[in-house]
Amino acid sequence: MLAASGHKVFGTGRTVCEGLREDGVWMLRMDVTDVESVRRAVDAVMQMAGRIDVLINNAGAGIGGALELASMDEKRWQMETNFMGMTNVCSAVLPHMRRRGRGRIINISSIAGVVAVPYQGFYSASKFAIEGYSQALAVEVRRFGIDVCVVEPGDFRTGFTSSRRVSEATLSHPDYAGSFRRTLAGVEKDETHGSSPEKLGRVICRLVEKRRPGFRTLTGSLLQTMFARVSRILPGRLTQKLLAWFYSV
Repeated sequence: MLAASGHKVFGTGRTVCEGLREDGVWMLRMDVTDVESVRRAVDAVMQMAGRIDVLINNAGAGIGGALELASMDEKRWQMETNFMGMTNVCSAVLPHMRRRGRGRIINISSIAGVVAVPYQGFYSASKFAIEGYSQALAVEVRRFGIDVCVVEPGDFRTGFTSSRRVSEATLSHPDYAGSFRRTLAGVEKDETHGSSPEKLGRVICRLVEKRRPGFRTLTGSLLQTMFARVSRILPGRLTQKLLAWFYSV
């Protein structure tokens, strides 16, 4: 959508075929968890474009399972991909924006970064971390003419569902397995029947082109966005009961 609107767009991925795609997006290889890989990709963009006006941090992955049973490798993988990876890219791009005295960073959080989802606790923790980081970053860099925005999507029909890692320890645990399977089935159903990715694309395009964008943007189904807003003022125990009922825990 951004390329079709006339923007020069660079996309990244760990295993992409580098070069210009038919849709006008120039693809580069980058692993957000590898600082050197991030530096090379940012340097390549600077060489080709001369500047970076907007950074959209949307690399992410998820793991489903009981918090108690998560291994150190699973915890590390989740946080390094979703949170530390995002900070790696910000740290690489910010010096260029700061020197120009302008720029915009759009960090993709989640409604799960507003209301924690059971059996996706470390995914939610990574998104809550993005929220806190982004809020602090916005204050630190506003005097350099840099805007920071957070997008909090609900369920969208993407490849996220099929690529989710699932905790084998939870699937085989006598106390967690049944509850986890029910919750995961409901989560996957909501994701596969979620909103169209084009809706999220339009939201991001507006944030890119808006003169003074808001800090937070919730987007998704009416039910999800309403609950996310109301949860900020509901008593904690009531929120927990509603989540347990909704996710069949």
